[in-house]
Amino acid sequence: MRVMTTADSRKKLSSDNIAPEALSKMASFHSEVVAHVASEVASHRVVVVGMKQNPVVKKARKALDDLGAEYTYLEYGSYMGEWKKRLALKLWSGWPTFPQVFVDGTLLGGADELIAAIASGKFKN
Repeated sequence: MRVMTTADSRKKLSSDNIAPEALSKMASFHSEVVAHVASEVASHRVVVVGMKQNPVVKKARKALDDLGAEYTYLEYGSYMGEWKKRLALKLWSGWPTFPQVFVDGTLLGGADELIAAIASGKFKN
């Protein structure tokens, strides 16, 4: 079995080791949600993807609000609702939690990474 290693050293199963039927199902798993988020990420400077009732998502949004930064917020359910859509987004981005913060088309990470970027001056409003 071949395993691919990405630049961040995260191991990922090679598509050579996934049956074509499984690859097809993976590609179509809530593809409309992934396409929508990808389109928003391409169209807006800052995008926060989150969910209801998650205090960490609120923390990221508050940091941006306090800075006066413009951002697009996309919300997909709460802890029990729309979890499959969020799973599709996690599979797409490779980021395991919410929020997922994108800046200039690049996944910055979550709330902690956003706050660190603001504190260090790497995130400019």
